[in-house]
Amino acid sequence: MTDHDRRSLLQGVTALTAAAALADSGILASPARAQAAPGNLGDSVKALVFDVFGTVVDWRNGVARHAEATLKPLGYSLDWLAFADAWRAQYQPGMDEVRTGAIAFVKLDVIHRRMLERILPRFGLEKVDPKVLDELNLAWHRLDAWKDVAPGFARLRRRFMLAPCSNGNIAMMVDIARRNDIRWDAILGSEVAGDFKPKPRVYLATAEALNIKPGECMMTAAHSNDLAAAAKNGLRTAHVARPGERGPGTGETAPSVPVDVAASNFEDLAEKLGA
Repeated sequence: MTDHDRRSLLQGVTALTAAAALADSGILASPARAQAAPGNLGDSVKALVFDVFGTVVDWRNGVARHAEATLKPLGYSLDWLAFADAWRAQYQPGMDEVRTGAIAFVKLDVIHRRMLERILPRFGLEKVDPKVLDELNLAWHRLDAWKDVAPGFARLRRRFMLAPCSNGNIAMMVDIARRNDIRWDAILGSEVAGDFKPKPRVYLATAEALNIKPGECMMTAAHSNDLAAAAKNGLRTAHVARPGERGPGTGETAPSVPVDVAASNFEDLAEKLGA
């Protein structure tokens, strides 16, 4: 072995030893846990786009409240939270009919109405007048935002464009925004893309509509599967914990996939993004 070869070998061993020591100390994060430095991230991201149901608004209590207000005066008494859970359980199967091409794209309002019909027998609601069911279907338009949304969004919008990237249709997003005084810069998502998440077109069309690259757009959600799909299409990702989304002890307290930023709520997210 030449002197040059010996020096190269010693340099390689030294570098590996130093890297291992840094990893053990926690200074270097593994790829699965790595997060971008907030300052650098804020410089590259121009827009935050949001999952809405569960992330921005409390769908479970809102649907239960509206169902009770609509049906209780008609003499119905049932477990309102169980009713909301049953309705929500039809959400993915309903959209799968569109995602698989079994049916043409329709707005989420239409799918919600079909979902409602499917659960009526379970709760003894088969005889409810269709006009009452139409009113009940508006429950998804009348949801309340989580308490951290107003202060968190007020900070975030100083630095970023804000828009929903939701499976909800435009009218639904408008009603939710007006109810909660959310000032979106645009309303994007499924109806603009003509498909439902996690299909790639929904994420990419959202960035395109804002005239930005996918990497300049940050998908923000309380659901790791949504963030994983967005990341596959080049978007940056932020996880916001919603540990009580489906009741006490439910929801995600932390992401189960690599993300750029993980926050406990929207105020924490604003802090981490330097907003």
